[in-house]
Amino acid sequence: MTSKVTYLGDLRTSSIHIQSGSEIISDAPLDNNGKGEAFSPTDTVANALASCMFTIMGIKARDLNVDLAGSTAEVTKIMNAEPRRIGAIEVVFELKSNADEKSKIILERAAMTCPVFLSLSSEIEKNVTFNWK
Repeated sequence: MTSKVTYLGDLRTSSIHIQSGSEIISDAPLDNNGKGEAFSPTDTVANALASCMFTIMGIKARDLNVDLAGSTAEVTKIMNAEPRRIGAIEVVFELKSNADEKSKIILERAAMTCPVFLSLSSEIEKNVTFNWK
């Protein structure tokens, strides 16, 4: 088992990660009858894309002796109305790094192979920008 999700009522859930015990609270968004007081389930999906891409880049960066610490990603989720689903996810990376040009290309290509990216429906637009500093 990976996690256990408990419905708390009032459109809120608590998800416990079995291995670590860490908790994620989700709340329905304002535009879907919720309070918007926590990540919505679709926010979590969009955020997982950037987290996964960073993880895969981090693994490759370690192999290349490149430091990505302090880098950030801004995530924007765009919902479609009919049917209500994620239509697009935009991820803008601001990468602080000592990487040379060859390593940057390797890291960008690695990011695009992350399991979340590859698992998301091809109907979801995935717009990714890499800004190197």
